[in-house]
Amino acid sequence: MTYEVVIGLEVHAQLLTQSKMFCACGTKFGLPANSQTCPICLGMPGTLPVINKKAVEMAVRTGLALQCRIGEQNRFARKNYFYPDLPKGYQISQYEAPICEHGAVEVEVGPAKKPVRIRRAHLEEDAGKNIHEAGANGSRVDLNRAGTPLLEIVTEPDMRSADEVVAYLKMLREILMYLEVCDGNMEEGSLRCEPNLSLRPVGQKEFGTKVELKNINSFKFVKEAIEYEIKRQTKVLNEGGKIAQETRLWDSDKGETATMRSKEEAHDYRYFPDPDLVPLSLAPEWIDDLRKTLPELPAVRQRRFVGEYGLPEYDAGVLTGSKALADYFEACVRLFPQPKTVSNWVMGELLRELNQAGLSAAASPVGPERLVSLLQLVEKGTISLKVAREIFPELYASGKAPEEIVKAKGLTQVSDEGSLGKIIDEVIAKNPTQVEQYRGGKEAVLGFLVGQVMKSSGGKANPGKVNELLKKKLGGLG
Repeated sequence: MTYEVVIGLEVHAQLLTQSKMFCACGTKFGLPANSQTCPICLGMPGTLPVINKKAVEMAVRTGLALQCRIGEQNRFARKNYFYPDLPKGYQISQYEAPICEHGAVEVEVGPAKKPVRIRRAHLEEDAGKNIHEAGANGSRVDLNRAGTPLLEIVTEPDMRSADEVVAYLKMLREILMYLEVCDGNMEEGSLRCEPNLSLRPVGQKEFGTKVELKNINSFKFVKEAIEYEIKRQTKVLNEGGKIAQETRLWDSDKGETATMRSKEEAHDYRYFPDPDLVPLSLAPEWIDDLRKTLPELPAVRQRRFVGEYGLPEYDAGVLTGSKALADYFEACVRLFPQPKTVSNWVMGELLRELNQAGLSAAASPVGPERLVSLLQLVEKGTISLKVAREIFPELYASGKAPEEIVKAKGLTQVSDEGSLGKIIDEVIAKNPTQVEQYRGGKEAVLGFLVGQVMKSSGGKANPGKVNELLKKKLGGLG
């Protein structure tokens, strides 16, 4: 039987606030265990939460970017369950009245474009972290993360393949990072995704039994986990079995999913409005003011790069995949208005070095001014394109100006006709056969002669000037 894959996604985005959702504790990653806690996020009796206004702003701006309806009247609820990393015995979240609802984003998979509907996006606090170390005497709990503000973004079950899920995730991550509300770091858990996947016979309207996948921290693993789960469920169904409603963990070492816990019945979290937090009322004027702060979003910027700069779709997609990289590119173009040349250098030499160092364009040791200085040396004929590419790693690593590197290495390109003429005369004298072939109509031989001149000059000769002078001299000899 042929099955249709049905996938919805829950994404938890950690918001880039300096303090937690309901207290003043910090949110910095990687500090000693339990060093960022207080009576409020530890759930001590008698403590009262206070809503983080910055987190609310970030949630509203995200909702607007995702074309959501913003709930002017929304409220927090208690989600009750018991687990060692949840000190209060409940999580403060939103249930019946979320802050954002009914949005959509458009994703591209190959040439096709597809809308993915956003069911809701709501604010909540994170739980702590259970630590299970091999050889340790029991497990430990680190509550530094407890109370960290999260925005949970839930889609409708609109996706039909692993590729669509990855495309949606990448688009969502770009939007969050453009808005500067989340750093998008999946390895550190700042962006966590949980696909909900089921199969149904093609043509059937009713959904199949849903399986939730957890413990996925990269786009690569998202794709692999979904594709594995599709194969597993297909095999079970084809053999006459039934899919169990459960949560499964992705094991990246084994390349397979494994049962984490059964979900035969929906959990009864006993949601009820949090009595310590009054309903949150958002003024329409305040929402409109936040709408005005939205940046140009990735899809819009990509289209503009194609139209305004004449870049290929591919170049525009790479450059706008990161706000910092797009900003860097535009800063270069303002100083050196040759968009395609700048694009080639940013996507080639610069990104190669940044990727090797694990840095973003915002942290590039080569600022737009220094890159443009190098491009201007090539444009003026001071150095060749080959030399520029050869010295770029040193430019990146040393912090020196390109002119300083060129001067110290004696790499200035030779364009003087007198100096080049002497080298060309020597090459012509040493290669009479090739000269006669050229004069006999074999124009391709000119490339060989140019190469000999470049070799004799140690690569310093201006190739354009060499071509020009060679043609003159060879024509004159004829």
